[in-house]
Amino acid sequence: MPPAGQSAAPAPETPAAAPIPEPRPAEEPDRESELEPQTPVVAPTPPEKPAEVAPEPPATAPTPPEKPAQVNLPPDPRSAELPADKMPQEELTCRDRLKALGVEFEEHKAEHDAAIGCSIPYPIVLKTLGKSIGIGSGAELNCRMAEAAARFAADVIQPAAKADFGADLKSITQASAFVCRPRHGGEKLSEHAFGNALDIASFTLADGKKIEIGPVPPEKDAEFLNTVRKAACGPFKTVLGPGSDPDHALHFHFDLEPRRHGGTFCQ
Repeated sequence: MPPAGQSAAPAPETPAAAPIPEPRPAEEPDRESELEPQTPVVAPTPPEKPAEVAPEPPATAPTPPEKPAQVNLPPDPRSAELPADKMPQEELTCRDRLKALGVEFEEHKAEHDAAIGCSIPYPIVLKTLGKSIGIGSGAELNCRMAEAAARFAADVIQPAAKADFGADLKSITQASAFVCRPRHGGEKLSEHAFGNALDIASFTLADGKKIEIGPVPPEKDAEFLNTVRKAACGPFKTVLGPGSDPDHALHFHFDLEPRRHGGTFCQ
């Protein structure tokens, strides 16, 4: 207790609560350090490439495919034809028709080659293809083919020449008739080997104009040649010419080769 007459000393005041410091904002990370990849201390070693193993050669070399066996064609039955002691009636009748068409011709000895197979028992050599229509020398054919050529010249070529050029057909230049040989690039005998085919190289008109068969003839000549070529498909069983193959680039080939079902082959 304090002595009498003295007032008691006031009690010390409790200090106010100390202010709490505001928390520091969290430090933002250094974005540049995030973007920049840190270089590793040691670069990683790439995995080793496995060693390539060379393929083992086969025990035996592969056998190439066998070539197909070559087919031997049966002999053409016409190859065995020989002339009889007396000319058959069908041959005599054919010659009568040629004379009626104004065709001039000569008889020729039989053609026969047993080794190759060529044969014409009763061949003729044409001097003309009809009235006032000549043909190159050496046109040896069988009578049936000669008749087909003469009729075609009179019924098709002559009217076409008159219509396209206003002139008559004077002559036909033949490139080949009877020739004892096989076909080009094959074993089968050509129809020429039987006098059953005629190759035509050009046409000459009465006014002297010459129309040659070739890959690119003049336009007017080409129209005439196309007319003849198209009309030949029917009277003849095979018709070939420029564009069909290189062997027929400079002539028309007409023949009477028998075809299945009486059809034709025209190119």
